[in-house]
Amino acid sequence: MTGSEDIRPYTSGEHKSLQIERMFNQIAPTYDVLNHTLSLSIDKRWRAKGIDYLRPFSPRRILDVATGTGDLAIAMHRALSPRQIMGIDISEKMMERGRRKAARAGYSSQISFERQDCLSLPYADNTFDAVTSAFGVRNFEDIEKGIAEMYRVLKPGGHLMILELSHPRQFPVKQLYALYSNTIIPGIGQLFSGRKAAYRYLPASVRVVPQGQVMAEMLRRQGFGNVEARTFTFGICSLYTGEKTK
Repeated sequence: MTGSEDIRPYTSGEHKSLQIERMFNQIAPTYDVLNHTLSLSIDKRWRAKGIDYLRPFSPRRILDVATGTGDLAIAMHRALSPRQIMGIDISEKMMERGRRKAARAGYSSQISFERQDCLSLPYADNTFDAVTSAFGVRNFEDIEKGIAEMYRVLKPGGHLMILELSHPRQFPVKQLYALYSNTIIPGIGQLFSGRKAAYRYLPASVRVVPQGQVMAEMLRRQGFGNVEARTFTFGICSLYTGEKTK
């Protein structure tokens, strides 16, 4: 456990995973519009950076964990043309939107969506050529256990790619980002979704998720080799990559 598991959307005694499921089901109708608006659409460039990491390996079968509305899965299919992408999430409402987006793009036969618990994946060991996650790891009930499951279902030689928001550390970006995330994001979230608690939780979860070398060392503890951590946009986004070397 890392401590980030203690940050939850609501004050009730429910498990974090149940609260996360409820929160994303509630904000699903406005999630895509707000996500791209609040990130000024830079999130699309961040996903492209993660896909660029995978490109040389030409993965044929990909598992996208915490797939949400499927933005990364759809972008990976366009860029990499894998045989299959399995997107999993605990929020059916988010995946409903993902299924519609995949269908509009003509990818329904290549991209599947399943409601699954990332801490107990139903897939056999050594199943996928790549496992990915974009902006979802901080929502895990137990981050280290989730990473262990990602490692288990990867084939030897397979690759992990995680994108996650991070907290800038340099002045003045640190101060400006704190103002933006603590004030503007909850305000806009409340205005457009009516769910202020969700848009208070999301910035709070970024502040406590393991970052940089702390996250990199977590990947190494679970067996990943060739681990790298890099940041984009003044440290607002981090890319973590690794390989199942055994």
